[in-house]
Amino acid sequence: MQTNFTEEQLTDPGIQRANQILRSCVHCGFCTATCPTYQVLGDELDSPRGRIYLIKDMLENEREPDAKTVKHIDRCLSCLSCMTTCPSGVHYMHLVDHARAYIEQRYKRPFMDRALRWVLSRILPYPNRFRLALLGAKIGRPFRRFLPDPRLRAMLEMAPKHIPPVSRNDDPQTFAVPEPKMRVALMTGCAQKALNTDINDATIRLLGRLGVEVVVADGAGCCGALTHHMGREDESHAAAAKNIRAWATEMDGKGLDAIVINTSGCGTTVKDYGHMFRNDALAKDAERVSAIAMDITELLSRLELPATNAQPLKVAYHAACSLQHGQQIKAAPKDLLRKAGFTVLEPANPHLCCGSAGTYNLMQPEISGELKRRKIGTLEALKPDVISAGNIGCMMQIGSGTGVPVVHTVELLDWATGGPKPKSLSGQESVPILR
Repeated sequence: MQTNFTEEQLTDPGIQRANQILRSCVHCGFCTATCPTYQVLGDELDSPRGRIYLIKDMLENEREPDAKTVKHIDRCLSCLSCMTTCPSGVHYMHLVDHARAYIEQRYKRPFMDRALRWVLSRILPYPNRFRLALLGAKIGRPFRRFLPDPRLRAMLEMAPKHIPPVSRNDDPQTFAVPEPKMRVALMTGCAQKALNTDINDATIRLLGRLGVEVVVADGAGCCGALTHHMGREDESHAAAAKNIRAWATEMDGKGLDAIVINTSGCGTTVKDYGHMFRNDALAKDAERVSAIAMDITELLSRLELPATNAQPLKVAYHAACSLQHGQQIKAAPKDLLRKAGFTVLEPANPHLCCGSAGTYNLMQPEISGELKRRKIGTLEALKPDVISAGNIGCMMQIGSGTGVPVVHTVELLDWATGGPKPKSLSGQESVPILR
């Protein structure tokens, strides 16, 4: 694609990167075939190619964003399926992230939009605040039909029936093992700590069983993805910087072999810290962090799982977009589940998003709801005993519309190798026992 940025514009690092990405696009349109919003809406401007044209025009002309452009950029899930499909290697993620930051700086949204985005940015990345908000939403849920804004109704519907107690395993500490094979930092996340504490507990138990020393680094917290995808760069970079400093301190102390992440949306962002901080004083440390960041299934694939006592369950595997497209991790979760003794089933159109996408299911509930309906339909068609996923957002999204239990992949692997039965399968509250 031909671009027409001026030399002065190209002195901006963000425009430089946008220019590189735009020039790699060849207008082929392969991306439209796998774009969830284009599949639902059928509008070219709701496809990656259409959004690329809108972004190019906006950036080249230094145009103030208009409502039409903002609408179509907001409708993007950032599922990154287009990046998997693209034969030209267009790095759409960096382009749309830059466009969102540009819009956030220059576009004044309607009052309700501003208010909702402010509330989400001030609550979701903070586990304690999020717990209180979930409790409030749970209380207000019976009255949701009286709310005029579908986004407010979606927020109330998000509240789970059960809000788990705080797990002290998420506190900064070291889980030592005799003669450790590896030493890793576990990213405990933010929203996940409020929604489902079993995932981190299962991860710590399983890694300890495999001889891995696990560290929860002091000062680490939210990865910054939730605010990053809203275009709120200052907030997202501040959260990311705390993680970089916390993990760099561990790396410079006793050392780390990996930074393990069991929420794939966070993993995609942490692996991109090197790019996010490329022009920052933290650039070297950010690059070091990104270089050793791993999804939990990546690390487990390098270790030898012990003998398993898995039950003969049929597991429908849902591939989170941030895992299969953002990190290009496709086979490892399924291979691990099969090795553990489970029968793994794959739904039709596994490349399509479930509609969760961070805050997307709250800000775009109609589109998100249709994608959820389609995804659950393909999963339930398999008649599985359980649905497995590697991202808390997907788990909450799918779990809100099906009676089939939904668990994290690591919970099944922990159970198969000696850990407790996942809570959603046993109907009992699991106890955060480490070993």
